[in-house]
Amino acid sequence: MIRVDRSQWKWLSSVAAVFFVLAPGAARVSAQAVAVAQIAGQVMDATGALVPDAQIRLTQTETGFSRTVTTNAQGSYSLPDLPVGPYVLHVTAPGFKAYEQTGIVLEVGTNIQINATLEVGAVTENVEVSARPSMVETRENSVAQVINERQIVDLPLNGRQPTQLILVSGASTPSPNGNLISSKNYPSSTTMSVAGGQGNATNYLLDGGDNNDTFSNVNLPFPFPDALQEFSVETSSLPARNGLHPGGVVNVLTKSGTNQLHGDLFEFLRNGDVNARNFFAPVHDSLKRNQFGGTAGGKIIADKLFFFAGYQGTRNRQNPPSSQAFVPTPAALAGDFRALESAACAGKARALTGYPGNIVPVTQFDPVALKILS
Repeated sequence: MIRVDRSQWKWLSSVAAVFFVLAPGAARVSAQAVAVAQIAGQVMDATGALVPDAQIRLTQTETGFSRTVTTNAQGSYSLPDLPVGPYVLHVTAPGFKAYEQTGIVLEVGTNIQINATLEVGAVTENVEVSARPSMVETRENSVAQVINERQIVDLPLNGRQPTQLILVSGASTPSPNGNLISSKNYPSSTTMSVAGGQGNATNYLLDGGDNNDTFSNVNLPFPFPDALQEFSVETSSLPARNGLHPGGVVNVLTKSGTNQLHGDLFEFLRNGDVNARNFFAPVHDSLKRNQFGGTAGGKIIADKLFFFAGYQGTRNRQNPPSSQAFVPTPAALAGDFRALESAACAGKARALTGYPGNIVPVTQFDPVALKILS
């Protein structure tokens, strides 16, 4: 037997707390390897001639994340696997002025093309283009809509379930097949029909990773709205990688830390006493719900290591609904189920216990369960 004193328990709990605070940030870094956004394009001079061996540097302004590539012989470049966010594109080539494109904002699942036109001059000179480039998707034929951070936070959500925002895409509707949701699912599971697909035919991704319940093929829980950066809903012309889910793809992206400290606090209250009574209800709604929490993110090492953490608590108080409940009869507690095969049973149910006379030995019952039921 191993004994652990209280000081050791405090040390272990501190280590565990640090791990769970840093784990979301570590997961976010690993998720950046997933192709959440991509930029490609060509570099040319004022005459339209392609410029090979030009250096392309793309920098995310919030975190300092940077990627550098060189154009090929055809003057083309490609930057895949990019985290979402605001970027600055910097292009240099011998004999040309430096080119800088600002106002680039990558959203989840975007695959845009940005071409740079260089002017003849010294590399020390700089040409800055501040107009936001066109974000029209020209490289893929899938149809998708991005629900951004402002929509996630501002749009009203009953119970703060972010999956309700899938309806904003316009090609989604709650599935009429409610049997897909059972007591074996999580409370936040939903059956959403996307592009005419079945309620459990939608592929849910969290930071690019699978987020589907393998039992019922519906979604696993998502973080609360304040912890989400954005998500996209693809509704048609899906690529081959989504062949197992023909209905649609919901790709949810969580927030991460940046070089600037940021966060929020929130409290949402629902109280039936301050609401008008439903015209068809005999009494006021008895639900009293408090949802509270906050988020915090920032830097540990500038441009290299960040943290982000969040918490949401939910407290529900409500009068129990008036419904019927059935408890075992004294005969059933004694193992006697013969009455279930009598003519008085509705629907002529048959209790197939597998025991002679439909009498189960009491020794087969859990004594703890018997004690509770009696």
